[in-house]
Amino acid sequence: MIQIKKNVLLSKYSNYKIGGTARLFVEVSKVEELAEIRKQVQDNKVFVLGGGTNVLMSDEGFDGLVIHNEIKGILPVRLGQVDSLKVGAGVAIEEILNFCIENSLSGLEWAGGLPGTVGGAVRGNAGAFAGEIKDSVLEVESIDLKTLKTKKRLRKDCKFNYRESIWKMEGEREIITFVSLKFEKGERADISSKINEKNEYRKNRHPLEFPNIGSIFKNIPFESLPSKLKEEFGQYVKDDPFPVVPTAKIIALSGIKGKKVGGAMVSDKHTNFIVNVNNATSDDIRRLIAIVKQVVKDKFGIDLEEEIIYLGN
Repeated sequence: MIQIKKNVLLSKYSNYKIGGTARLFVEVSKVEELAEIRKQVQDNKVFVLGGGTNVLMSDEGFDGLVIHNEIKGILPVRLGQVDSLKVGAGVAIEEILNFCIENSLSGLEWAGGLPGTVGGAVRGNAGAFAGEIKDSVLEVESIDLKTLKTKKRLRKDCKFNYRESIWKMEGEREIITFVSLKFEKGERADISSKINEKNEYRKNRHPLEFPNIGSIFKNIPFESLPSKLKEEFGQYVKDDPFPVVPTAKIIALSGIKGKKVGGAMVSDKHTNFIVNVNNATSDDIRRLIAIVKQVVKDKFGIDLEEEIIYLGN
């Protein structure tokens, strides 16, 4: 019997260390446990929480049910003619990468240092260093929270796009339970080296010394820019996995590196990070996001779009 808790402080589950209370909160580690909370799911607003690494939680809290997805497990399986791993949505990215190193499995090296869980990565089609989680996905299992029916989708049915998926577009109607990921056999030392290389890059380039929830904004597709800006930003283009201009570069060129609102600051180490430097509130973060968007709009005519998720008012 799982326990549904009341008035749970969400800041404990936030990488930002920010957030009020959830009126109802439950940790789910087995698919079967979802049947026990069916009534609460039907009677309340629902939010599925993974690692809390890309969610801005309101200090006003959440007047509904937070389901903390703790479904674990890494199981070798064969889908069709392809060897794969069936991974619980609550498995941390770091854990699956360690498994890959130990078993000489190649395919996720780009995710070295990526925070959060496998379920969260699939929901937001996480990516870095020209890789995306969708490239490894074979099948995703999820459960409709209203009907408790299991759905299995092949990659082509997941509506993956840049930092998007069907689960992100359609809200919290379903909870991802398992993800089948394809891999290739490789050299253990090479796999470990590539993952550690990405880890070191993040340690050196990202402001990990402060609470943060990763990149706040999506990068800008190069082809979406007018000709004048293509000329101006052409030297900064990178593949992510298609040609983009890093939003961090655009924010830096806007002249607001180090800008502060309350305890929140545009990182002077990586300007697409807004960091919690001194007990920031969710309102501090929101106000600073709005300022960054307005400054970039005024200077370059570019509309920045958040890749983070908002929880609560």
